[in-house]
Amino acid sequence: VQLQASGGGSVQPGGSLRLSCSGSGFTLDDVNIGWFRQAPGKERERVSCLSIHDGMTYYADSVKGRFTISRDNAKNTFYLQTNSLKPEDTAVYYCATDGPCLLGVIGPVFDYWGRGTLVTVSS
Repeated sequence: VQLQASGGGSVQPGGSLRLSCSGSGFTLDDVNIGWFRQAPGKERERVSCLSIHDGMTYYADSVKGRFTISRDNAKNTFYLQTNSLKPEDTAVYYCATDGPCLLGVIGPVFDYWGRGTLVTVSS
């Protein structure tokens, strides 16, 4: 499995970015997908995930209402739409597949990871 995240960049507060994750060696129909982020000096945290079993999506409290996870099975690509960005959203964002997408499991326990894309929110 190979994953590649893209779409990061520098934006002002209130701006938006759409992060994408594409890859090979997996089929989106078969795996849970997730987005994580790691800010300098902090642990990697789950931002969002989507479960294939029941279609449930989970979001960190800090991004609820601002971020949206989605997927395009035909393109074998998934996305994280980030809106109303805040300086505290600054981090390297990682996409991941094949892991638990459950309410209480927020650690970085997915099996496959992309290399990450940097999001910087600053005025």
